[in-house]
Amino acid sequence: MTHIYAFANQKGGVGKTTTAVNLAAYLADAGSRVLLLDSDPQANATSSLGIEPASVEISLYDALIRRRLLAETIIETPYPRLSLVPSAAALAGAEIEMVSMLAREYLLRRTLEGVVDRFDHILIDCPPSLGLLTINALTSASDGVIVPIQCEYLALEGLGRLWQTITMVREHLNPQLFISGMVLTMFDSRTNLAEQVVTEVRTHFPEQAFRTVIPRSVRLSEAPSYGQTILTYAPLSAGALAYRALAQELLARETHPKTAN
Repeated sequence: MTHIYAFANQKGGVGKTTTAVNLAAYLADAGSRVLLLDSDPQANATSSLGIEPASVEISLYDALIRRRLLAETIIETPYPRLSLVPSAAALAGAEIEMVSMLAREYLLRRTLEGVVDRFDHILIDCPPSLGLLTINALTSASDGVIVPIQCEYLALEGLGRLWQTITMVREHLNPQLFISGMVLTMFDSRTNLAEQVVTEVRTHFPEQAFRTVIPRSVRLSEAPSYGQTILTYAPLSAGALAYRALAQELLARETHPKTAN
C-alpha cells in the first residue's frame, strides 16, 4: 500500500518544504521507498536535495503539461531509497496552461498512476498558494494533507481558507481527503507565545496535531544551502532528532490509523 501525502499551507515561511524534505529523508532512512514530488515552481525541495533546478532537463512540468511519463522525470538522490520528481522554472506557468485542459484537477493523479506501485510513500511539496497545482496535489493525496504550522503570532491565519479548500476538494474531487496531520514548527521554548500556539492547535485539533514539535534551529536553516537534509548535515542536532521522531510517529499512525475527519 502506497501512502500519498500533500504538504500544504498557503502561508509562506512555515517550514513546509523543510518538513517535506526532511520527513522524506527519515522515512527513507527507516527503510521506506520514498518519492518526493516537488510541485512548487520555486523548486526549493529540489535544491534542498543538492540538485540544481537550472540543470534539470525534464521535470514535473513535462509530466503535467507535455504528457511525458512521470517515470521519465524521476531522479535518484544521494539518499538510498529516496527519489525525486524535480521542479523547474517552467512550472511557474503551468497553472495558466492547465486552465484550458480537460480534467485539469486530475492531471497529477493520472500521472502518478504509472509509478505509485514503486513506492511506499509519496510526499508532495505544494506551492504556498491554493491554485491548480495545490488542488492537483490535494486530489492525489489518498492519505490526506499534512499542514506545517509555525509556533508564532498569526500561525493559524489562513488555516480557515485551507480548510474551506479541503472541504471543497473533498465534496467535488476527492471524497477521501482530510487533514491527516499538523506539524508544529519553529518552536522556541523561550517564549510564552510558542507554548500558547502549541496549546491552541492541540486543543482545536487533538487528533491531527503530531506530538513531535520541530524546534527553531539554525542547523535546519543552513542545511538547504549545502544541498543536504538535516539527516546528513547535522544528524545529532535537535532538528534532526525531531524529524526522526516525526517520521517514526507518522509510521506509527499508519500502522494504527485513527478515524479520518
